[in-house]
Amino acid sequence: MMHIQNIQREQADDFWRLRLEALKSNPEAFGSSYVDQVHTPMEEVQLKINNMSDNYILGAFSEDNVLMGMAGFRREQGMKVCHKGMIWGVYVSPEHRGQGIARKLMQEILHRGKEIEGLRQIQLTVVTANHTAAELYKRLGFVTYGIEKDALIYQGQAFDGELMAYFI
Repeated sequence: MMHIQNIQREQADDFWRLRLEALKSNPEAFGSSYVDQVHTPMEEVQLKINNMSDNYILGAFSEDNVLMGMAGFRREQGMKVCHKGMIWGVYVSPEHRGQGIARKLMQEILHRGKEIEGLRQIQLTVVTANHTAAELYKRLGFVTYGIEKDALIYQGQAFDGELMAYFI
């Protein structure tokens, strides 16, 4: 049994532990790097945690309140782009994969997105080599609108990014 809820500022330690695990274990999947983030002061991490309807980080928690997975969402702020939102930082710990956690996190974001007035699309980028994630997103209704060549370069290896959008 698990529950999904917004990560709270008092859960910053757990969130940051999972975020650093993600950056370290799957460096090709994220624009941020472990090396750049590992020394971030906890006060700064806490400021990243918001609980607004259009800017939040969801956590998937076990019955005993262990953070198993996460996904962030934020709405664009400019007048001409506020019809778009962006999903970032989707990650599930390896020991909890295969239980539908990422799907449930994504479904919750899509559900909430439909409630945000004026929001017309939700975008994300997935590394093209991550077939499992890309297939999940497609099953949820995301469509590919482009490929960014060499979106990330890690240790000399280039990774393309598949740009996807969910239209509300």
